[in-house]
Formats: sequence, C-alpha cells, structure tokens
Amino acid sequence: MKFRTLKTKGRVGALRRPDAAARRPYHVAAFTLAEVLAALLFLAIVIPAAVEAMHVASLAGEVAARKAEAARIADRILNESLVLANWTGGTQNGTVTEGALDFRWTLTSQNWPQDMMQLVVAEVKFSAQGRDYSVKLSTLANSQTLNRPTAMQQ
Repeated sequence: MKFRTLKTKGRVGALRRPDAAARRPYHVAAFTLAEVLAALLFLAIVIPAAVEAMHVASLAGEVAARKAEAARIADRILNESLVLANWTGGTQNGTVTEGALDFRWTLTSQNWPQDMMQLVVAEVKFSAQGRDYSVKLSTLANSQTLNRPTAMQQ
C-alpha cells in the first residue's frame, strides 16, 4: 500500500492510507423508529379529522348556496301569489327547475287570529348531498282588500 502525506494549513500532517477517509465515522442524522411511529400516529389522527372538516365545510357551502336560491324562489312565489291573488285557493304546490337543480314549493294559507288576515306561507324544499332542507317565507294578506276596486280602476 502507498502512503501519502496530508497537508493542512501549511503543515505536514500524519501519514495515512488513502482509504482511511472512507472508514472514518460520520455523524449521520436520522430519525429513530419511535419518532417515525409518533409521526405516523399524529398523521393517523390529523388526516381523518381534516378530511371530515373539509366535508362539513363543503356541505355548509352547498347548503348555503342552495338556501339562497330557495329563498329567492320562495320570495318570487309568495310575491306572485299575492299579486295574482291566487293564495286564497287553498294549498298549491309545484316544482321549479334551475339548471340541474329541482326546488319543490308549497303555498298554503291559514286564518290569522286577528284583523281578518290570512297567513300565507311559501315553503321551498331542496336537497344537498343526500339530505333534505327547506326554506319558509311567510306574510300576512288581507282577503277583504282583494275585491275592492282601486282608485285607478274607478
């Protein structure tokens, strides 16, 4: 074997074999088995909770968007029924399709205990991610003013 002289900072070092550097112990940074298992346990707890939170947030967003559409539809049905005075005919129902979504509506009226008024309720039902939801809008209407001529009609 050949030996060579190593120079460091201008001084001659000790004689070493060329493969001595390969045998020197290095400080190797690594995770222990306990650290890896702890990290896996942490991920096993966090990932399902995060996925469930994303599912709940997705459902809440979808329900909020459809509830806004259902409220707009209920408002339109309630206003049309008051203008056309068709709310006195008992319970009415139907379906409104907007895009790929179906909204089922029901219009009912019942006696109000004071002032000879009627409580008119428009309920719109819809589904989001397999669950059924509904929105109700109501108002009071006076059935006595339906047949009176207005100042413009006279």
